[in-house]
Amino acid sequence: AYTSKITTVDIALEDYGTLYRLVESGDNPVISIQTDSKDLGIVPSFNTIAEIKGTEKPNEYVMLSAHFDSWDGGQGATDNGTGTLTMMEAMRILKLVYPNPKRTILVGHWGSEEQGLNGSRAFVEDHPEIVSKLQALFNQDNGTGRIANISGQGYQYAGEFISRWLSAVPSILKDSIKTNFPGTPGGGGSDFAPFVAAGAPGFSLSSLSWSYFNYTWHTNRDTYDKIIFDDLRSNAIITAIMVYMACEDPKTLPRDKANLSSGQPIPWPVQVKSIRKGPMTPKN
Repeated sequence: AYTSKITTVDIALEDYGTLYRLVESGDNPVISIQTDSKDLGIVPSFNTIAEIKGTEKPNEYVMLSAHFDSWDGGQGATDNGTGTLTMMEAMRILKLVYPNPKRTILVGHWGSEEQGLNGSRAFVEDHPEIVSKLQALFNQDNGTGRIANISGQGYQYAGEFISRWLSAVPSILKDSIKTNFPGTPGGGGSDFAPFVAAGAPGFSLSSLSWSYFNYTWHTNRDTYDKIIFDDLRSNAIITAIMVYMACEDPKTLPRDKANLSSGQPIPWPVQVKSIRKGPMTPKN
């Protein structure tokens, strides 16, 4: 509850289940809560951007993407330490074996994602020259599992390009990846969405969940011991290969939007402005 009138305290799923069962059976449980909070005022947030300059098409871009902030109550190991590690390792691989890419490779580690995708939204607003020349962006932000799903995000020709880029990935890594083309555009959830809303091809490399949403996500259980490093290694390899293929591709991914089965244009998300300065005011 995002409000200034109702006190909100998050509790563990197991504790919530116990309270629910007590109430359901007719008991009247009484809860005693001891909690501390502190208003830290306005705290700076920032993005970290790294670059491998392109040689033939330096003003066209392929991006790697992951937010590096975490929910305030946890360590953020799988949200989004794992996504950040994957993109850093993919960049290390690319710098080692592909130091002179045809297109410029950028990686964005975004701040203030948990407060509303503010870092990536600000980048989209501030750098139209990059967004307009973006071949593809690959984002990771949903846990420690292997890459399991890729959607075309509503772009009519995404399937042709992503399938070609995936073709270079070893079968042992790609055969378990499900694709959905053309898919539907994501309106939020993670940092690919601001790029999609601006009409740029941003794609989510969605992971196998490992009970992400019902166990570790936005809890103090999101700790280092939950990380599956074998999956991270595979994800970094997949990402590096797809970035390489997108850089080398002689064609540019068109931005035509797919139609619904009815023939009507697919509904497209509206670009939302970033919040540049807090505090964020509760709605009520």
